[in-house]
Amino acid sequence: MSHALSRRNFLARSSAVLLGAGLCQTTPRVHGAEPAAASQGHSFKYCLNTGTIRGQKLGLVSEIELAAKAGYQAIEPWVQSIQQYVEQGGSLPELKQRIMDLGLTVESAIGFSQWIAEDADKRAQGLEQARRDMDLLARIGAKRLAAPPAGATSDPILDLQDAADRYRALLEVGDSLGVVPVVEVWGFSKNLTRLSQAVYVAMECRHPRACVLADAYHLYKGGSDVSGLRLLSAEALPVFHMNDYPDMPREKIQDRDRVFPGDGVAPLDQIVRDLHAINPVMVLSLELFNAEYWKRPALDVAREGLAKMKQAVQRAV
Repeated sequence: MSHALSRRNFLARSSAVLLGAGLCQTTPRVHGAEPAAASQGHSFKYCLNTGTIRGQKLGLVSEIELAAKAGYQAIEPWVQSIQQYVEQGGSLPELKQRIMDLGLTVESAIGFSQWIAEDADKRAQGLEQARRDMDLLARIGAKRLAAPPAGATSDPILDLQDAADRYRALLEVGDSLGVVPVVEVWGFSKNLTRLSQAVYVAMECRHPRACVLADAYHLYKGGSDVSGLRLLSAEALPVFHMNDYPDMPREKIQDRDRVFPGDGVAPLDQIVRDLHAINPVMVLSLELFNAEYWKRPALDVAREGLAKMKQAVQRAV
């Protein structure tokens, strides 16, 4: 039997979700997001997503040390890099201690388990992979795991309620390990393309730790208006991927076209203002996949990215 929503029902339910998300700004903190404190100005937490320097192939330990040297407060590694570290004989307790000694936190990590796949066997395998991923993350003190719609990027459009139920199952796996999976918007995907769809999934999964991960580039790629960000809360949007993009049609732009904040045409002033209104101590994580940057010294790229994130914040607030 088809569970597909009619256009009218979808729009009505989506509107309810967004209104509900806006009301959530007055709810208590439930999964580690820092409380908003507008009176203190902004104190965004600056994080380096290691995809930004992935092309330099430094290795996880060097990436972590570089993030600290460049002046970041947090790091967002890829699960694959942690797995490689362990396979090469690395100690997770030692890695956790190194991160702490450098004054960093692991605010999130990037994984690609197929938790949302339509095929039940693939989905079961995806949940098991997510369990292994979050176990690794828990051992290094990581707070969250990005949960994009991997395995459903080219499939037929999924029913959003089915996706919400699958996200709840993923969250329950995270509950047992102390890591929060964050449903991520992917603008190029056929599923969870728009911010409103990810918010619907998070809202309708009926789990207190549900939250979403948005990205300046993916909002543009998927056709989401950035004004939707202001309807969310600190709990709903704990981390935001910072980047910019050139003046290109959405249909043609790709991941590799992302540029440093302020070097493109993204409405970063509005984005930063709205993020500040949600929570002035939100985590801003620099995520780029620009091959030209990978040709440069990684430390220079990390430092320039941090400087341009701070400049974007200063311009806006």
